[in-house]
Amino acid sequence: MWNLLKKNDECGKLLDLLEEAVGARPKAKSVGELTEALSPAERIHIASCKSCLEAAQDLLDAREIFKGVASDKEMARPWFATGVMAAIAAREKELSRTASAWLAVPKFASRLALASGALLIVASTWLYQRPLRAPSQQGSALGAQESLFEAPSSVNQDDVFVPVQENNP
Repeated sequence: MWNLLKKNDECGKLLDLLEEAVGARPKAKSVGELTEALSPAERIHIASCKSCLEAAQDLLDAREIFKGVASDKEMARPWFATGVMAAIAAREKELSRTASAWLAVPKFASRLALASGALLIVASTWLYQRPLRAPSQQGSALGAQESLFEAPSSVNQDDVFVPVQENNP
C-alpha cells in the first residue's frame, strides 16, 4: 500500500509530510491533530483522498502498536557494551603499564652515559697528572744492557765459578 501511494506524486509528498508529522507530534491521537501543522490545501486533500486518509490512520495505528516497545537506543545492554568497554580499558591499562616501564629506560640510559663520561674524564685527568715513580735498581741494570744477545753484566764481581772436575794428580 505504501508503494502505491508513492507512485502518485501529490500523495507521495503528503505521505512524507505525514511521516514527519508523526515524529514531530508524538501525542496526536487522531488524523486531525496529526495534520494541524500542514497547510489547508494539504489537509483538504488528506480529508478528501481515501488512500491518504487511510495512510494517516495506518501511521497512527502503527505508532500506537509500537508505543510500549523500547527502541534499540533506549534498551540497555550491559552484557555487551559494558563488557567491551571493560576489555578495552583493561587492554589500555596493560599497554600503558608496559609503555611506562620502557619509558624509564631512555632516561636511565642518558643518565648512565652522562655519569660514565664524567667518570672517564676524571680518571683520565688523574692518570695524566699522576707523578712518575723513580725506576728501580734492577730496571737500571736491565736498561744498560745494549742488546738481547749480550750477557748481562753482574753487579757483584766477587763471584768466581770453579769447575768441579779437574785433573788433579
